[in-house]
Amino acid sequence: MSIAITPEADYGTVAAPGTVRIQRLLPGPVERIWAYLTDGELRRQWLAAGDMAPQAGSSFELVWRNDELTDPPGRKPEGFGEEHRMQSRIVEFDPPRRLVFTWGDSGKVAFDLEPKGGKVMLTVLHEGISDRNNMLMIGAGWHMHLNVLEARTGGRETEPFWDGWLRLRGEYERRVPA
Repeated sequence: MSIAITPEADYGTVAAPGTVRIQRLLPGPVERIWAYLTDGELRRQWLAAGDMAPQAGSSFELVWRNDELTDPPGRKPEGFGEEHRMQSRIVEFDPPRRLVFTWGDSGKVAFDLEPKGGKVMLTVLHEGISDRNNMLMIGAGWHMHLNVLEARTGGRETEPFWDGWLRLRGEYERRVPA
């Protein structure tokens, strides 16, 4: 059995109360990573499906099917269904640099892309997280989803989604202050 070693730079941090910030350096160019954020079919491969109109103010639905992100998917924890849906609305749409959308009825998520040579620094800022338990779930979730995105864009495999999420949930439990 191999144990996943997570580089320190890959962890999300508590940027402010109710806010998680996580970064990942990905293979470019920036337009390619932008497509993974905005194209529903590409986004489905690492996060959630859902078509979005390319303009601020437009509504869209995100549809998570985490069992489909890796093969095998790993062992799903109790309480998670086959699918999860959430209504969102685009707040900012500035291709290929910035995408911000609401996170259901509470909070918002911002994606910022910055070219770094032949790579792209992706910064995710998730604001409006209600409590520590959700902070742990969301921190581990973004971390694992970004692991999948990094693997997809880098042409490699990653650990099974649910196994990684459970491992990371435990790591965030130790890292995020009570």
